[in-house]
Amino acid sequence: MKFAALVRSAALVTAVALVPATTAGFAQVDSRASPEFAKLFAVYNRIKASYVDPVSDDKLVRGAIDGMLASLDPHSAYLDGGDLQRLETMIDGNYSGLGLSVVMDDGAVKIVSPFKGSPADKAGIKAGDYITHLDGKLIYGGSLDDAVAQMRGEAGTKIRLTIYRPGSDEPFDVTVTRGVIELEPVTSELKAGNIGYISVNEFSRDVGSDVFSAYEKMKTQAKGRLNGLVLDLRRNPGGSLDEAVALSDLFLTDGTIVSQRGRAKGESITYDAETVYRGDMAKNVPMIVLIDEGSASASEIVAGALQDHHRAMIMGERSFGKGSVQTLLPLGKDAALKLTTARYYTPSGHSVQEGGIEPDVIVPQLSDPDLAKREKMSLRESDLRGHLVNEAALKDKDMERDKKADPRFQQTAEELKAKGIEDFQLDYALKTLRRTTSGNIARKD
Repeated sequence: MKFAALVRSAALVTAVALVPATTAGFAQVDSRASPEFAKLFAVYNRIKASYVDPVSDDKLVRGAIDGMLASLDPHSAYLDGGDLQRLETMIDGNYSGLGLSVVMDDGAVKIVSPFKGSPADKAGIKAGDYITHLDGKLIYGGSLDDAVAQMRGEAGTKIRLTIYRPGSDEPFDVTVTRGVIELEPVTSELKAGNIGYISVNEFSRDVGSDVFSAYEKMKTQAKGRLNGLVLDLRRNPGGSLDEAVALSDLFLTDGTIVSQRGRAKGESITYDAETVYRGDMAKNVPMIVLIDEGSASASEIVAGALQDHHRAMIMGERSFGKGSVQTLLPLGKDAALKLTTARYYTPSGHSVQEGGIEPDVIVPQLSDPDLAKREKMSLRESDLRGHLVNEAALKDKDMERDKKADPRFQQTAEELKAKGIEDFQLDYALKTLRRTTSGNIARKD
């Protein structure tokens, strides 16, 4: 794939918007910055002259670039070589590896979420786990790019991960067999009682149309009409902004879906309903959206839009809290700058940055035997070093959940397993819809 085509497609990887970048624009340097550039150049000269080993210009310049971007936020990055190749494989929707969404957390590789059905997911790796070693080699303090490169590999080969799980006494090893990660963005199933279930695992190209097709298929299976719909966005780390808008538009007939506000001209944009799809494809069908701490970015756009328009009940756990937009700026023929250029806001003007989307009904995943440990050390945007601060200056206490025990949620994972319930959140959502008569819940006002 040519680099130009890759840049055009990059909007499918994360919530990015593409804007042109001119050579003249990059050449302009504010004269007030000259003293600071003099410091940088002085450090460069000292390193070149006095460091114990010879250092290449490429290494020093790349280190300076990475340092500048790391000082901004966790999502801005310089992409070239292997980074761009990995971007290409993610855009294509398949690659050989483990199937993990990871971030660098203060020098450690931390798992945001394993993709559903991936080798990592099947091996029992969980959101919030830390990877400390790969095949016995310590990776703490290294680069995220190097760690990801090591985890990628030919399908069928194995790699040993040393995992530290917060709350556990000791790290433990997990051997995972790499597979071809052909992410199936949308899966669906008609549940008992003519309740439709649609899981969106990532926001790659054509997710909106895939969800529409899945809904029509289930409607046919239900002989004309569904009695309810569950849209599952759990462990969905995000993707295309356009597809998030398209998916939201399937269920909305008017009003704003999402807006973004940036400093540069052209970065403040409002996306409205009825621009991609006409009407509400599931009109008068009660709807629940499931989210958790792994629901990020594009997932939060959809959940926030449907919540603010009272089109769906949001159920589960507070989402990740990534409320920023990254723009891919080409730098020559074989490099690009992924830069945070805007924050996005739900229709009511709420920024999900740091705080995330708060469910209408908080439902813990009781079927997870590690629930207590996972809740104690769960990872969200606000935990990442250098994250953007919410403009509303949220305080930790504003994001703390009510610790009062809920009598509905007292069963243990063992008790649920004995009843055949492997996914308590989904089971609770389905039972809620089955108890609901038409017109009482989760319908647009």
